[in-house]
Amino acid sequence: MAFTKKRIFNIAFYVLIVAIIFTPLGFKVKVFTNQIFSGNPNTLKQEEQIVLQNYNWKFVDAKENSFNFNDYQGKLVFINFWATWCPPCVAEMPSLQKLYTDYKNDVEFIFLASDKVKNVNTYLKENNFSFNVYYSNYKLPQELKHTVIPTTFVLNKSGKIIVKETGAKDWNSEKTRKLLDKLLKE
Repeated sequence: MAFTKKRIFNIAFYVLIVAIIFTPLGFKVKVFTNQIFSGNPNTLKQEEQIVLQNYNWKFVDAKENSFNFNDYQGKLVFINFWATWCPPCVAEMPSLQKLYTDYKNDVEFIFLASDKVKNVNTYLKENNFSFNVYYSNYKLPQELKHTVIPTTFVLNKSGKIIVKETGAKDWNSEKTRKLLDKLLKE
């Protein structure tokens, strides 16, 4: 079997594809691609905005401290479902950290990981992220059900779901900040 330029090129191309898909380098390429193509989140249309009916939901932090979602009723809440193994999730984390840094005193942020505590703690430390992460072993309220991650919800103080977004987004955008500022005044 003779190795022609075309055959060598084809082999190199397939090796590159395998490297992108199945190696840690591939994960970084996927994260980078998601960051490039992440857009601004959008608010739901008025007719799509539903009010959360059930706040009876519990979650825990890495130290097994229990939290009850009932304590968040009447507050502006930002909920993000994510995992360290999810490239779109990792892609949006820097923008989420920036948003959290500026709004942590006014907005209740709930970052819920579908991951192992050890992996999350390592990820947070390596990236200097300062937000708290929670884990849910309890049944979600029906209105917060989702099938993919990342999925993010923003609930106003009345419990109405104003934003429901899937996929990587630029959460530190001017559009998001204006929305949070507006919801804080309501």
